[in-house]
Amino acid sequence: MKFRLFAAIAVLAVSTVAAHAQAAIYFNPVVTRVSNSTADVGPFAFLGQNSTSQMFYGVNLGGYYTFYQNGKTEVALDVRDTIQHGNNASLNLFLVGVKVQTAPFKRPIKPYIQISGGAGTTKAPTNPTHVTKGTFGAFAGIDYTLRRHIDFRVIEVGYTSLTTVSRATVGGNATVPSANLLSFGTGVVFRF
Repeated sequence: MKFRLFAAIAVLAVSTVAAHAQAAIYFNPVVTRVSNSTADVGPFAFLGQNSTSQMFYGVNLGGYYTFYQNGKTEVALDVRDTIQHGNNASLNLFLVGVKVQTAPFKRPIKPYIQISGGAGTTKAPTNPTHVTKGTFGAFAGIDYTLRRHIDFRVIEVGYTSLTTVSRATVGGNATVPSANLLSFGTGVVFRF
């Protein structure tokens, strides 16, 4: 939690550096397919007993700060918190990344790519134990400008890899590889 507070303060501090910079916040409903090549069993099975995939539903809450702009291309620092649930299990990703966005067309369509790193916390459906591990992710999407300060996030597709709670991460002698998270989201972006 202290890291999240520090990240938020750092983003606000940097935002006072350049007057031409732009900040934004976003709210995106998201659905994620979490899959693993090896089924887990026992009280720490994140995807459920003998299951190799599960759907999770939730929301991305985040914001970005554009610190560099050259013509139609912008580079921003993005901070997001993804909160999701599925099969009575919970998944929380806190990611900080660099986003590159451009507006190559005359229409208000702005595609972007983003690389992020951070921490992911998982809780199995039948056990209160939480496990937090480092993670990384790559995202691509398209924003469509509706008004001067409002964008519609048409789609965002993301891939993240995360070591989830399992009998391997809670002291067992089993081998359970990292889970693959394929996410799809849409939503609204408010620019300031």
